[in-house]
Formats: sequence, structure tokens, C-alpha cells
Amino acid sequence: MRIAEAFRVAVGALRANTLRSALTMLGVVIGVAAVVILVAIGTGAKVTVERQVQGLGSNLILVVPGQLQFGSAPSASRLRLTDVDEVGRIVGDRNRVAASVASGENVRAGTKQEYATIQGVTETTLAVFSRHLSAGSYLSRSDVDTRRRVAVLGATTAQKLFGARNPVGLQVSIAGVRFRVIGVMSVRGSALGVDQDLDVHIPITTAQRLFATERIDALAVRAPDAAAIGDLGNRIKTDLQDRYSGQEFSAVTQEQILGVLGSILGLLTLVLAAIAGISLLVGGVGVSNIMLVSVRERTREIGLRKAVGARQRDIGIQFLIEAVLLTTVGGCLGIAIGVGVSMAVDALTPLPAIVTWWSGALAFGVSVAVGIIFGVVPARRAGRLDPVVALRTE
Repeated sequence: MRIAEAFRVAVGALRANTLRSALTMLGVVIGVAAVVILVAIGTGAKVTVERQVQGLGSNLILVVPGQLQFGSAPSASRLRLTDVDEVGRIVGDRNRVAASVASGENVRAGTKQEYATIQGVTETTLAVFSRHLSAGSYLSRSDVDTRRRVAVLGATTAQKLFGARNPVGLQVSIAGVRFRVIGVMSVRGSALGVDQDLDVHIPITTAQRLFATERIDALAVRAPDAAAIGDLGNRIKTDLQDRYSGQEFSAVTQEQILGVLGSILGLLTLVLAAIAGISLLVGGVGVSNIMLVSVRERTREIGLRKAVGARQRDIGIQFLIEAVLLTTVGGCLGIAIGVGVSMAVDALTPLPAIVTWWSGALAFGVSVAVGIIFGVVPARRAGRLDPVVALRTE
């Protein structure tokens, strides 16, 4: 039997049992769609995080207490504000060093209240992290030195508390203490569903008094150029460890952060794809079961074909083509549904989703392979039927 004829017969057999064929394909459709969707969400999360880290600016070094390892508990900080001047001396320019201390507090303006991240920062933060203002001005050195109660609102904080009004010159209350708003920062957007603009910047000295602490959480340093990052980070780390005997510090670059995050999120994406792939195997078992049922139902037909000259290989190819057709069509439908749902998730939910070509190709290839693998047993069983016995079957 020619392949074209076997294909025509296979299509006819599937069309004769449309509902059963559709239900058989359903497992493959769900499996392929799940692979595409979960890989798209995992890839979207990875790309979003990488963009956020890169958006901090180039040549950035983050200095934090302890060994920065994912899954480890944070170390108590012994850093003090005087370390800013010391690190600035190592860098050669104090304006390239920023310090911060943070806490979550209620911010009130009139009758409106929001829970926001309060960042106690130095006047250099805007330049070090490449952030911009949409209105007003930023904190000054004198604001930090005199512990002035002034605040720069994040875009979301300003919108939620003041709506369309310009908040510059107005007052807000942070943890019960009144602050005068001097500026509003530009929109940064959300990352993985977290609004990065729901924050308030106040002078770090004022924040230390407000939070009743003398510590600072971390230092950020902008190196003069990319070539100086490694040496500068080691010098800063060594100097701080000499100043604070027994305390370890980490000087982490953007490349290191991206490398670790990329590995974790890449592994997560593969795990999600593997979990979704299990449903493809379940779909393959369903295809095999239905094809075995089909062989039993069409025993007389198989016997008749063999009686008029069809070879074992011809019968086997016909049933194998039917199994591959089921998974191939199911794979195409699954890819279409997966791409559509991924686009909807990206557009309508906070979850980012980026469809990659390899996820669709992988899912489609696996679905075809499932058809071949799980179609072999029914095809071999059909091909081995004795024509005399088959013709006697009721």
C-alpha cells in the first residue's frame, strides 16, 4: 500500500469516529498548551527580572553584610553612615556611593492612607541608580546633614494619595511624623506583580531617627568604568572587613546577580516544562488505548485487507499514521491555544509571558514522538493479526 493511500484510509477512519478522535486528541492538546504556557510564563519572569537588574544602571556594585547566597538568612548589618565617606575615599568620589535603610510604613495624606516602602537614602541615590524625577526636586546634602523632614514620593504613592494633584509642597504623614513633599519620581512600573513605584524616599538620617536605628542596610557604588568593577569591589570588601572584625561582606555586581537569577529562573522554566510534559505522556497513553480499541473493533476489516493482499507492514503503517495524525493535529491545536492563552496572560494579568519558538517546537516534536511511540504497539498488533482468525471475528 502506498503512503498516500494509507494516509487517506487513516483520515477516513478518524473521521468515521470524530467524537472519539477529538477526545483522544484532548490530552495531547492540553499537554502541548500547558508546555507553551508555562514556558512562556517562566521565560517572561526571567526576562523581566533581568531587565529590572539591568535597569539599575551599568557598572553597579552592591555591598551588603554577610555572604549573599540565595536561601540563606540575611546577616545583621553593622554598616554605619560613616562608611559612606570611607567607601567614597576608596572610589575616589563620594557622589558615586549611595546608602539606604528601608522599612514598610503607613503613609497618610488627609483621609487617604497607603502602606509603602520607606527608603532612607543619601542625596546621591538618584544618580547612582539612574532614576529620574517627574516633578519637583530630590534630596540635597543639607537635607541629609540636618535630618530634614522632606520626602520624594514614588509615582504610585503620589497618585494614590493625591490623585491628579501635584503633591509638591504638600504634606504627608509617615508613621505619624509629618513630612513636606519636595518631589515625585518617574514611573518605573511593576516587576512580577510588585509595584516598584509604591515607595517614598526620605533623608537617611531622618529615617534612622524614625526607625530608631543607626545601621544602614546596604551600600551601592557606581564604578567609573566596567574594567574597575572587580578590583574596586574587592578593595571595598577588604576595607570593610578590616573595619568590622569578624563581619563578612559581599560586593555583588550586576553580572553576578544576573547569572544567579538566570540560572534559578532557567531551571524553574525547565521544571515547569517537565511538569507540563507529563500530561503529554498521559495523552500518549490515551492515544495508545484508543488505538488498541480501534484495532479490536476493526479486526474484520484488517482480516479482509490482508486476505486481498495487504502486507503486515501496510496494516502497521496505516494504524501508525492514525496515531501520529491524532498527536500531530493535537499538537498544532495545543500550540495555537498555548500561544493565545500566553498572550492573554501577558496582556490581562500582572504575570509576564513571552512565547519562545523552542517551546512550541519542543512540544510539537514531543507530541509527534508520543504518537509514534504509543502508536507502535497497536500498529504491530494490527499487522500481526491472522487473516483467517480476523475474518471469523464477530
